[in-house]
Amino acid sequence: MKQQINPENFTEILGAYSHGLKVEIGDSEMFFVTGQIAMDKDGNAVAPDDIVKQTEFVFKNIEKILSAGGASIDDVVKAVIYVTKISDFKEVSAVRNKYFSNCKPVSTLIEINKTTTEGCNVEIEVIAIRKK
Repeated sequence: MKQQINPENFTEILGAYSHGLKVEIGDSEMFFVTGQIAMDKDGNAVAPDDIVKQTEFVFKNIEKILSAGGASIDDVVKAVIYVTKISDFKEVSAVRNKYFSNCKPVSTLIEINKTTTEGCNVEIEVIAIRKK
């Protein structure tokens, strides 16, 4: 069984996707969080070109999505981080390390051309798992 996770007062969904999905697998639940960018609920970039503030904003949204499904950031087992400038690696990693200090998930960081919203320079997706 799968359940969509779309918190209220959140960024508008612009297509056929969910912010998150909770999937029951045996005695566990897996959580898939779609790539999050620093975009407010009205579709505007948050802190354009400030990679630290954007990364913090994205991680807070990931926490909200996971929480809405009954999980936490400490349940994350995998993260994929996309940045528009690889030179932002140190700043993004510092924020990442703060949020993942307990769970220490596997992760990948990739440089991309751009995200779907001008001024948003980081996108993060995660997978989490927890016992029911």
